[in-house]
Amino acid sequence: MTTPSMEDYLENIYKLIEQKGYARVSDIAEALEVHPSSVTKMVQKLDQSNYLVYEKYRGLVLTPKGKKIGKRLVDRHHLLEEFLRLIGVSEEQIYHDVEGIEHHLSWDSITCIENLVRLLENNPDLVKHLHTIKEADADDESR
Repeated sequence: MTTPSMEDYLENIYKLIEQKGYARVSDIAEALEVHPSSVTKMVQKLDQSNYLVYEKYRGLVLTPKGKKIGKRLVDRHHLLEEFLRLIGVSEEQIYHDVEGIEHHLSWDSITCIENLVRLLENNPDLVKHLHTIKEADADDESR
């Protein structure tokens, strides 16, 4: 079982490796805005849980298990961003909201959201209608 903190690390490590080909403690610390010592402790914990292989001063490599979870977490993040975008959440709010909800949804709920996103993407008229409702609600609130 992963904790929300472990998920944040795995997601960011996966992204760094995808972007740069590697992930160093300093890169992870910068991405998560934490101290390198905190990263080292978590990386050791992830190593013990077989999500990655860590060698002090040499770096780290995700295991197949770590890659699978990392990709799944990145995909979940993108899915939630797209969902919020489709339902009309402002771009400024999306990142904050995704960070607030992503660890609190079950994978079953994520699958249901994924199905809804597909439905909305395949039916742009539904999205337009949804935005019309949102605009009408905003007009009512401003009166």
